[in-house]
Order: sequence, then structure tokens, then C-alpha cells
Amino acid sequence: MIESSVIEKLIKEKIGGTDLFLVEVKIDSFNNISISVDSPNGVSVVTCVGISRHIEGSFDREEEDFSLEVSSPGIGIPFKVYEQYEKVLGKTVEVLFNEGTKLQGTLIELNKDNFAVEYSVKEKPEGAKRPIMVDKKQVIDFNNIKSTKEIITF
Repeated sequence: MIESSVIEKLIKEKIGGTDLFLVEVKIDSFNNISISVDSPNGVSVVTCVGISRHIEGSFDREEEDFSLEVSSPGIGIPFKVYEQYEKVLGKTVEVLFNEGTKLQGTLIELNKDNFAVEYSVKEKPEGAKRPIMVDKKQVIDFNNIKSTKEIITF
């Protein structure tokens, strides 16, 4: 069976010096290899083919039988690495907290320990007859969430 560390090394060789970053490598017991890469500018089919050829060229098909799939993470897939958060800074995200609640808003700040989301809620100010929309900011620790994903708005 092919080790994921070998695949990761080959990917890093190929994407080194570019704006691409590795999101995930999955290898199942049948040597089906699934690789996910991303970039702030998106990932083209040509880029995926180049990575695939680089990896395939590094193995002897007579010794290792495997299937290989290289793609970008796709819309609506939860983030797996920090660089994905950097990519969507200023865009709409949905955060699923460990306790099951969700928050949707704009990712406005980011550091290695936490990130901040700005969102709007209706609140009724004291003495007012109607609720009004109020902008709020919530700082979220990475340890307090199950997942975060980008929400595409039109």
C-alpha cells in the first residue's frame, strides 16, 4: 500500500513555489488515492492533470496498482486547513459549533487560534416599537467548532 506521506511529499514537490496548497490526501485499503488541492485563485483542470501526472510518473505501475483522483475541494465542503480560511477572508461562511448551533456571516478576521465573523440580527432596542437589524461580531475559537464552510451568495 502507498503511504500518504510519500504522496504528500510528491505533491509538495510539484506545487512548491506556487500559490497552491494541499488540503487533503486520502488513501483507502484498495490504493484509491484522492487528493484535494486549492489556491486563492481556484484550481484549473490543467493544474490537476499536472499534479496527477507528476504522481503517476513517480510510481511503477508494475509494482503498485492504484487509482488516482486530483481535484479542488468544491463548494460547500467544510474547510480542512487554515489556508482555506485565508482564501475566503471577507466572504460569507457558515460555522457549525460543537453544540450543534450554526452562525452565518462574513469572515472578517483570522489568526492561528481563532477567527471573527460579522453577522446581522434583528434586535428590539429598549423602548422601540419594532426590531431593527444590528451588526454584531463574534470571535470564534477553532476548538469550539465542528466545521466551517463557504456559503455562495448571489
